[in-house]
Amino acid sequence: MKKQIAILGSTGSIGTQALQVIEEHPDLYEVYALTANNKVEKLIEQARKFQPEAVVIANEDKYQQLKDALADMPIKVYAGAEALCEVVESGPINIVLTAMVGYAGLKPTINAIKAGKTIALANKETLVVAGELITELAQQYRTPILPVDSEHSAIFQCLEMNNSISKVILTASGGPFRTFTMEQLATVTKEQALKHPNWSMGAKITIDSASMMNKGFEVIEAKWLFGVKPSQIEVVVHPQSVIHSMVEYKDGAVKAQLGVPDMRLPIQYAFSYPKRESLSGERLDFMKCSALTFEAPDTKRFRNLAFAYDAMERSGNMACILNAANEVVVAAFLKDQISFLGMSDVIEKTMGKVAFIKNPTYNDYVETDAIARRIAAELVINSGF
Repeated sequence: MKKQIAILGSTGSIGTQALQVIEEHPDLYEVYALTANNKVEKLIEQARKFQPEAVVIANEDKYQQLKDALADMPIKVYAGAEALCEVVESGPINIVLTAMVGYAGLKPTINAIKAGKTIALANKETLVVAGELITELAQQYRTPILPVDSEHSAIFQCLEMNNSISKVILTASGGPFRTFTMEQLATVTKEQALKHPNWSMGAKITIDSASMMNKGFEVIEAKWLFGVKPSQIEVVVHPQSVIHSMVEYKDGAVKAQLGVPDMRLPIQYAFSYPKRESLSGERLDFMKCSALTFEAPDTKRFRNLAFAYDAMERSGNMACILNAANEVVVAAFLKDQISFLGMSDVIEKTMGKVAFIKNPTYNDYVETDAIARRIAAELVINSGF
């Protein structure tokens, strides 16, 4: 029986690669639902090709265009954030791939968990913002959460028994500015930041990678995915991106997952788990891996990683504040409204201005997100850039 897949964010980098995986294995997977935020033309193209049961465009202004373009096909067409949350509850769906960007992925993930759908998690902000709530709901509803991030998938593939773990080691490419001085970082442009040396990703996550906020989010995500303490999570800069992450056990043994930089592999593993299926593409050639290097991350030049560890240690709603401020500053940076280093300044100040809540509810997360965005936006305006 084919697994029915719902892809939240099908027009983005992860979503399009997930469709490649499904296309390669038509006997195993079938698209049940596709969703997008704004890219209606691409969503139309995907819908006509894969003929899902339903499509959702989050931007309601694009609804009529989508509906008209698919009028000749037996596809249900919906619009709006609420429709996106409702479609994941559909009975036939086996797996929900959450490939949306940012905080917007939180509510539909909660709905999918409550509906008992297996979560293939590519939206790291869901666990960053509300990791405690999400893990509690997953346990309550007995819903598996399978990591899609290459680093977390690597750890997942290396795990044996959780109680024998000494630490997990997340590798980081270091991004395009790994060797830049503070003086050079002060003048980098968005065009430079969008050129990742190893991975092809969307604009927001590429900027996060350049600032090392993406790695900070992955650290927080690892805490919730694997039930480890902050002290058990280490980041190692590995510019070649051959080793995707590692697990160190209590006896000192280390397991690593290696491969070429291809996001289709962790996507497919989340779809096929616990089985492995064949996958086309390049294979790792050890004869060409003449040098694998490692170094410690510099949290003085890349402060966002330190902010993430601080938010994780303090817990409560602090990571929600961190994420909201980061979404605001990244959007501002992409509009040339703030400098690269200025992003970290605004994030730090926002974390100090928003009220800390030790045991937040879902409504607390929603209010915290709104307040943090407002404060961060005001700080961007007053940054004088």
